[in-house]
Amino acid sequence: MQTSQSAPLFIRRVAVCGAGVMGAQIAAHCVNAGVPVVLFDLAKDDGQGGKNGIVQRAIAQLKKLNPAPLGVNALADLITPANYDEDLALLADCDVVIEAIAERLDWKRDLYHKLAPALNPRAIVASNTSGLSITALSEALPETLRHRFCGVHFFNPPRYMPLVELIPTAATEPALLDHLETFLVSQLGKGVVRAKDTPNFIGNRIGVFGILSVFHHTQALGLPYELVDDLTGTRLGRAKSGTYRTADVVGLDTLAHVIDTMKNQLPDDPFRAHFGVPPVLAALIEKGALGQKTKAGFFKKEGKQILRLDPQAGEYVPSGEKADDEVKDILKERDPARRLRALHDSTHPQAQFVWAVLRDTFHYSAVHLGDIADSARELDQAMKWGFGHAQGPFEIWQAAGWRQVAEWIQADIAAGKTLSDAPLPAWATSGAVWDKQAVHTPEGSYSPAANAYVPRSALPVYQRQIGAPRLVGEGPALAPNVVHEDDAVMCWTLPAPHPQDVLLVSFKTKMHTLSPDVVRGVVRAVDLAEQGYKALVVAQLDDPFSAGADLKAMLPAFMSGGVKAVEPIQKEMQDMVMRLRYAQVPVVAAVAGLALGGGCELSVHCARRVAHLESYIGLVEVGIGLVPGAGGITYSARRAAEIQAQSAPDAPLLAYVKEFVLAVATARVSKSALEARQIGFLRDSDPIVMNRHELLYVAVREAANLAEQGYRAPLAARFPVAGRDAIATLKAQLVNMRVGGYISDYDFHIAEQVATAICGGDVDPGSLVDEAWMLRLEREAFLALLANPKTQERIAGLLQTGKPVRN
Repeated sequence: MQTSQSAPLFIRRVAVCGAGVMGAQIAAHCVNAGVPVVLFDLAKDDGQGGKNGIVQRAIAQLKKLNPAPLGVNALADLITPANYDEDLALLADCDVVIEAIAERLDWKRDLYHKLAPALNPRAIVASNTSGLSITALSEALPETLRHRFCGVHFFNPPRYMPLVELIPTAATEPALLDHLETFLVSQLGKGVVRAKDTPNFIGNRIGVFGILSVFHHTQALGLPYELVDDLTGTRLGRAKSGTYRTADVVGLDTLAHVIDTMKNQLPDDPFRAHFGVPPVLAALIEKGALGQKTKAGFFKKEGKQILRLDPQAGEYVPSGEKADDEVKDILKERDPARRLRALHDSTHPQAQFVWAVLRDTFHYSAVHLGDIADSARELDQAMKWGFGHAQGPFEIWQAAGWRQVAEWIQADIAAGKTLSDAPLPAWATSGAVWDKQAVHTPEGSYSPAANAYVPRSALPVYQRQIGAPRLVGEGPALAPNVVHEDDAVMCWTLPAPHPQDVLLVSFKTKMHTLSPDVVRGVVRAVDLAEQGYKALVVAQLDDPFSAGADLKAMLPAFMSGGVKAVEPIQKEMQDMVMRLRYAQVPVVAAVAGLALGGGCELSVHCARRVAHLESYIGLVEVGIGLVPGAGGITYSARRAAEIQAQSAPDAPLLAYVKEFVLAVATARVSKSALEARQIGFLRDSDPIVMNRHELLYVAVREAANLAEQGYRAPLAARFPVAGRDAIATLKAQLVNMRVGGYISDYDFHIAEQVATAICGGDVDPGSLVDEAWMLRLEREAFLALLANPKTQERIAGLLQTGKPVRN
């Protein structure tokens, strides 16, 4: 448990030393949070008389990577290129200095000698090493700085992987760790795990051992790599890429280095016999097949075909094997005890494989927990946040029955089936854990060092997290006070000590789609909020915010009554978003994940939006042959007029309308909340939070603050539209796109409908219209397209296959 009584440390600027893949992406994520970065590397000619060539190339590469490390490319301007020969003086203004150079102890220590004289004496200095000794690294710093040094290990890619391991030395100042953890959690949105200073820390120690276990049993059972990936991917609650594809993505040379670190630095580990780089991995590296970055590793892509390595022949062969149905059925079993028992008892080689790799990880985690982590919580969180596992190893073990699984492991140890004959530690087979059959409880998680259950961190930053997921055995993440609930929505308030006078509404449909019942539920929530609450927040208990209208729910009406039967449903959605817009209490949308189609339309009509950085917002209806039909067209026209009036009243309205027309006509979805702000789906006044688990905290307080400030709903007002001249201009541009083969004839027809509606129809440029006019145009375009067989073909294709049809 960590608490801090010292004054806050303001982190105004960060220095990152090392502009390689990790260093550059750490810098990118800092600027996503609005924190300027000085990015250092070796001096190298940039071709223009400067010496920052390495860093400038790294910054340019950030703009090309996919998935994008930058929320928007313009943020790269917040990264200042620097080199060690000329720019060390810039370190004086940096509050945090993160070293992220290659994993060589001697190189890192040499760099520290160079940096030390230029460092701000109050700066936090941290190494992003993935497994080297933090204590050994600290010895290169003057004694006056060692108390301000620690390890801070990001996982790749830093924007998307939640885990950061925070590793102190014996000399590290506790308050400094608290400050840094607070910054990492709230400002960078990370899941922080404090680890002990042991080789590879927690995540890589357990995760890489798990990979070695998979390698061992793959070879022992002669299983093809793609089959293993199918077994160790989503079926096992892990990343879709499984084991071997993940290794290719990480880089086989990088994986080999981490394995070597374990072998070289853990001479007394009872599992050390399995720490060598497997021969097949060594052979691939020898040939220069390093995975994705060299376009060949365990897998190789030729055209559209994915080939996999045949280790016996040393050649690439067609891939495609999947888990057998018997094993698929076992892995589908929802009861964890029955699922693990079925794997343990099965004689099917694939089931035996899955049991073996789970058992090995349970065994290894139990043997080493006391050495590498403060409690079972840190180990499980490291595997979830750093490796994408749905549950950590101790969670799986506990959910399946602690005593039973322990007895199976002990039996396998006695039978010589495990990778080591090391016994399970006493804490796992006796005492409190044995009695409770749990390492995670509502009181805390088990710590071998303390021989007690230790509670979660008491750092104030965690009080901002509402509804953050809990581990198996910890109890519910949130206990909502339910005000109204039906099959479609739940209206509720937060439990004390959070504000009780802000109502929340959450959807219960799959992907939080907007069915007719959900639409009515939202209106009911507004009614309830106006009757007895200060404000309303539209928020989901998990991602996404909303995938849009529920097409399947509309299908019966369409099948029985055609387009005419759908019109009232569409009108009801329009009425719902207008009810939100003109509610007499402020309505805030708490957006995270997808906010598509109707989900986007709902959010833009709220008084305010609070969005997680990873919000993917867009009006995507053209993909199914429609235009936005729940206020999206109306919003686009009105917002374009607002932006023009605020930024350039004398500029042509077309310039602003065009951006919205293109966004709608191309079904553009933002790749971040920052990009959604650029497109126009978020406003500058809409807060963007970096940590998903702070979304509710910020949204509820934002709603309450609006109410306290005397919120009044906007007045209905007319606004100018671009009219027929703009339609003609936009249509000419669309013709060019069709001729160039960028869009089909039907895409052109839909885009023409989009342009006509957003421009306000056949009216003079600058004509003033009201929302009723725009909503009518929107309905007419929507229903006309719905009557078209090509649109119906697109909708049917999406419902049948889940993929859009292009026609």
